[in-house]
Parts: sequence; C-alpha cells; structure tokens
Amino acid sequence: MVSFLSYPALANCRRLFLRNYEVMINIGVHEFEKKGEQRVLFNVDLFIPLDESTPQHDQLEEVVDYDFMRETIAQRMAKGHIQLQETLCDDIARAMLLHPKVKAVRVSTEKPDVYPDCESVGVEVFSIKEA
Repeated sequence: MVSFLSYPALANCRRLFLRNYEVMINIGVHEFEKKGEQRVLFNVDLFIPLDESTPQHDQLEEVVDYDFMRETIAQRMAKGHIQLQETLCDDIARAMLLHPKVKAVRVSTEKPDVYPDCESVGVEVFSIKEA
C-alpha cells in the first residue's frame, strides 16, 4: 500500500475515506462472469487541501460531501458491464480527480468471492492531480 507520508504535496491535506463499500456489479472477462453480478468492495481515499476543506461555518458546502464518492462509483456502474478491475479503478479515480477540490485519490476494488482459498483479489490505483 502507498505511504501517503512520502508525498510532500499531500502534507496539508485532509483525507476523506470510504471503506469496504459493497456493491453488486457486472464485471469480468469470463463468460460466466458476464451472466450475472459479482460482489465488489470499494475503498477510496480523497485528499483535499486543508484550505479548501476546513469549514468556517460548519456547513456542508464548505467541504467535499462523502456522497460524492458513492455517487461517482454509482455513475460508473450505471454505464454497464466492465471487464477489468483495472479499468474500473482508473475510471473512478479519473472522475474523482475532476472535482475541483480533490488533490489526489486512491481507489481500490476487491472481488472477495473469486477464489475459495483467499480473502479477495483486487486492484489499487493512486493518482495526484498535476498542479
């Protein structure tokens, strides 16, 4: 896993996170995977500069709403079948970086039901917005 402490650009950021968000999604390259949905777990970290996420009036408009992470995932899922977890992570990370307050993002997906002899298989991507 990436150590965010090694990125000086993120030193003055707040980290928002979504942990083990479970969804059923049509994903996979094999024929049997294309016939139904699979359980996928999403984990997301968003890095928001403190000067853009420190509320002065205790109002939701002053921060990035947690719903943004769930809605971004839902919008990608609504586009239909996707073959690769790599593509899914890349698409979601790219969409989240479009938010004007987001400085960096980490997205991971896990398929916990693929193999009986391990907890899950998955992919993770980390990206920092160019200044």
